[in-house]
Amino acid sequence: MRRTQQHSLQEDITVASKSTIELEVPVHKDQDILAAAARLAGEDLCSIADLSSAEVRAILKLAHDVKRNPREYRHALDAKQMVLMFEKASLRTRLSFEAGINTMGGNAMFFDQTNSPLGERESISDVARNVERWVDVIVLRTYAHDTVTEMAANARVPVINALSDFEHPCQALADFMTLQEHFGTVTNLNFTYVGDGNNVCHSLMLTGAQLGANVTVATPRGYSPDIEIVTIARDIAQANNCELRLLQDPQAAVEGADAVYTDVCVSMGFEHESTKRAPIFRPFQVNEALMQKASPNAVFMHCLPARRNEEVTDAVIDSPQSIVFDQAENRLHAQKALLLLLLGGLANAATFRGEQA
Repeated sequence: MRRTQQHSLQEDITVASKSTIELEVPVHKDQDILAAAARLAGEDLCSIADLSSAEVRAILKLAHDVKRNPREYRHALDAKQMVLMFEKASLRTRLSFEAGINTMGGNAMFFDQTNSPLGERESISDVARNVERWVDVIVLRTYAHDTVTEMAANARVPVINALSDFEHPCQALADFMTLQEHFGTVTNLNFTYVGDGNNVCHSLMLTGAQLGANVTVATPRGYSPDIEIVTIARDIAQANNCELRLLQDPQAAVEGADAVYTDVCVSMGFEHESTKRAPIFRPFQVNEALMQKASPNAVFMHCLPARRNEEVTDAVIDSPQSIVFDQAENRLHAQKALLLLLLGGLANAATFRGEQA
């Protein structure tokens, strides 16, 4: 009975929040979307920093419309071919990309690189020059960020970073789409990230700054985000009249937060540090006591998979405040919007052609 009531509460929150997203103008007349469609066609997405603030807004506006009106886009990517080349395990990223392009008329091919990292069997440049002749877009999930940037430098088709050791841009786009659903806007939203200053943290900082959110990051000493990303994010935040703060006290960081986000303390590739990291990150666990310091209407977020009762307790991740599965769902819609823009698919969408789906 308890699980049914809990699910009902979360459904009520979700339904109420989704009704808050109303685009000011139709997507086919929105200047941000039209400009992004012109500029991004054929481009890569290696980092959120590759995008302007207007382009981030455009992706999310389009994502909301794709989610609301999927039939309008069901033939937008007819005959487009996508290859996913993954060095790391995946659930959400792989399935959301595959479902996304399939439901827009395209096709996905998965190439498992978990036992043969890119660049090991043959050079990345040679891989790029082969693959570009067969597909329209390359989606990479890698360890080294240089793998993504080298592929992008050598391929004549768009390359999408589906996670590297430096960034996870697709995750951050879906996360801020989810926040827009729940709060209507993220401008001046107080967003707090607690935990490791990792790839997810990097993309969240950049995306929050692009959208005018006030971002606070709390990490243990020695685990702060990369200074290069911090510098870029602070410059973007200054231009958008918002704030980026770096702290080492999770209690102070969460005070008054509208959204509290955490991730695993041991990312893929750092498993050998598990024993060392456990006591260091224990004070950064998101539990009921920490959430009580946030705003009364605060939401809890996690990119998943979660190590339950390590970085977050069951009581928090299963609570009505948790929107982790909304985030997972929105990976599909944000990535569909991204594919539409990078592959020039809007010209084939019913809405943009003035047709009925």
